[in-house]
Amino acid sequence: MAILQQGQGLIGIGFLLMLAWAVSEDRKTRPGWRWIAGAVLLQIILAVAVTRIPVIWTIVGFANQGVTAIEKATLVGSSYMFGYTGGAPIPFVLKPGASPPLVIAFQILPLIITFSALSALLWHWGILRAMVRGLSWALRRTLGVSGVVGLGGGATMFLGVVESPLVMRAWFDRMSRSELFTVMVLIMSTISGAILILYATTLSKTVPNAVGHMIVASLISLPAAVLIARLMVPGDGSVSAEDAEPELSYESSMDAVIRGTMEGVQLVLAVIGVIIVVFALVSLVDQMLLWLPLVDGQPLTLKRGFGWIFAPLMWAIGVPWDQAPAAGALMGTKAIFNEYVAYLDLAAIPAGTLDTRSTLIMTYALCGVANLASVGLLVSTIATLAPARRSEVSALGMKSWVAGNMTSAMTAAVIGLVTQV
Repeated sequence: MAILQQGQGLIGIGFLLMLAWAVSEDRKTRPGWRWIAGAVLLQIILAVAVTRIPVIWTIVGFANQGVTAIEKATLVGSSYMFGYTGGAPIPFVLKPGASPPLVIAFQILPLIITFSALSALLWHWGILRAMVRGLSWALRRTLGVSGVVGLGGGATMFLGVVESPLVMRAWFDRMSRSELFTVMVLIMSTISGAILILYATTLSKTVPNAVGHMIVASLISLPAAVLIARLMVPGDGSVSAEDAEPELSYESSMDAVIRGTMEGVQLVLAVIGVIIVVFALVSLVDQMLLWLPLVDGQPLTLKRGFGWIFAPLMWAIGVPWDQAPAAGALMGTKAIFNEYVAYLDLAAIPAGTLDTRSTLIMTYALCGVANLASVGLLVSTIATLAPARRSEVSALGMKSWVAGNMTSAMTAAVIGLVTQV
């Protein structure tokens, strides 16, 4: 049975590659089979190296300790500002068996602010800048991408939907269409450091070492995103820039902390707004669906609909068929609404709905910001930086949404292929 489930991952990878080629702008100029095989092999090697080699996984696991330290430090500030709702001692006696209140807005979301400020400071000091250059170099050497695409791939591992384009703003007017689309897909397929900590904290009780898995998901998604992007919008093989330098800069350490804090506050407000609206929209749709006849004795809901639509894809990436509808509901929530809402659902899913392996696969499948709100934010950001390409960026926006979700699914299929839990 385990071998059969792992083999499902191969079916998923093959299906996603064929789908990307089927919707390609130019099916005749696809990348060579040798390059495609190499890109898939690179994903598998990364997955095996990180998850199967104890030393590497231990190193990745150190990030979990760092997140714990940041979480404790953030609670010091949030408890001072928000009292017991922010993590301070509760000034009353709880009922027997009751758990302390967890207020997401005051205890979890402030992590975004702290990490955003830390990221800006580490960027100003050159630490994150060096890591971005290192990832850029690795992508250029392994996949033969141009310098600006490599820069985009490195930046998306640490910066968000808005900050990543700022790093390469001088290049948008000179990128080829293929490079532009690849950069957009890279942004859609990965998560920034601040969001990574938010998601990992949400899943900490459901997925052991969630931080490590989030980091691995973004790493594997880099070659997967380049592969899907090149199949959907092939280039002519030309390279616009062998090297590219990041342009994001701060005046001083204090400027970095202040600007990083303000960007974190804006992101927190955006997350709060999106969650409120998403839950409201889902409730409205479910209320309208109540007018329809019962299906299998239960009312039709948006989540059930998503489950049926995405169930075949979830099976293909390694989820058993009896668990595929529940996994499909999570994937639909992520793609249409928001990945954080999907992670909240995954963290609260009833015991026994997904087994340990399926939970791990879904952790990877939901990792990425390819949702409709992010598409609008990405298109508006790049269009502002490159007004002459506004129409082109807008036309590629929905394609990048499709490609981003396909990338997340492929990353999950690779994990399903190599994991045995």
